Amino acid sequence: MNNEKKLSILIVDDNPTNVMIIKTTLTKEGYQIYTALNGPDARKIANDKKPDLILLDIKMPGEDGFEVIKKLKNDGATSSITVIFLTGVSEIDSKLEGFELGAVDYITKPFHPLEVLARVRLHLKLSIATNSLIANQASKLKQITDAQTSLLIKPEEIPDAVFGVYYHALNEAGGDFYEVMTISEDIHGYFVADFSGHDISTSYLTSSVKALLKQNCSLIYKPEESIKMVNDVLHEILPAGKYLTACYVRLNRKSKSMTIINSGHPPVCYIPVNGEARVIEQEGDVVGIFKDVVFGKETIKVEKGDRFFMYTDGLIESSKDKIVWTEGAKMMLDACVKLNDVDIDKAPKEISRYLTNEFQDLDDDIVVIGIEI
Repeated sequence: MNNEKKLSILIVDDNPTNVMIIKTTLTKEGYQIYTALNGPDARKIANDKKPDLILLDIKMPGEDGFEVIKKLKNDGATSSITVIFLTGVSEIDSKLEGFELGAVDYITKPFHPLEVLARVRLHLKLSIATNSLIANQASKLKQITDAQTSLLIKPEEIPDAVFGVYYHALNEAGGDFYEVMTISEDIHGYFVADFSGHDISTSYLTSSVKALLKQNCSLIYKPEESIKMVNDVLHEILPAGKYLTACYVRLNRKSKSMTIINSGHPPVCYIPVNGEARVIEQEGDVVGIFKDVVFGKETIKVEKGDRFFMYTDGLIESSKDKIVWTEGAKMMLDACVKLNDVDIDKAPKEISRYLTNEFQDLDDDIVVIGIEI
């Protein structure tokens, strides 16, 4: 609510006398008043004016108060408006139904104007406090989101890595993340991971994992050794039940070789210039749960123009459409082939758009990295 404007109240009652009594009482106290004598008019005013509170009669011809509040609460534009029922009904079932539908209080007829004023003041205070708390929490979550996003490397920051990326967090604290590292001249590391659970603590763990990658992804360690050391540390510090699936790729452009380490993560899609596109199937343990782990590993020879795509399961799985890895990875490969003529910096976003148009509703975060040799 904006403290610089008048607090507004919508009065809804098919009895004009009741409306006038309440309007007179509240107008004298400085409130902006809107009135309606029926449900449809009330809903239109609520949508147009966004009052801070609605006093709503239950017994009205046609669309009664229960039907009105149902429609208000099912409309995103009006769902958060505080509603107090005006009723002459004393039956407990009716009151319980009203509370179930989202009303915060009742004023029983015949009502006293001062009682109306007292209840209006009380619930406006509660609403203001709640909205302030929500705004404060939203601001903090936005700071977390901004901080998490700022940690993600951009393609223009490492042009020699020749990659494109698309990142979309479903909630404020995303569970998916990625990293791209320069290990030495002509050698780069690419990492994509997905934490179990998407709570706020995940955003802090992301920075820890990125620090571990920086420390352990170096020339003196083989790719599988790097991820093993990351696992050993996370095994000690992660909360119970927390883990991540991950895929780590080390690309040596000088020797034209690429090593792929997979730890329970969706398979990489390989689109060679010469040869048939394929999904690189690998089995491997997830990171962070077990001390003794075995990761999937494959090293392949590459040539200029080859492409690889790493991604998280939010892109290829859909609970609504019952799509799982096996089918989803094939769809991902088909999309990569279909959009192979798109520049690598734009390809991840175009592939994501192509696939999510088919899935319609997203269930999870999305990360897609495209790498071109």
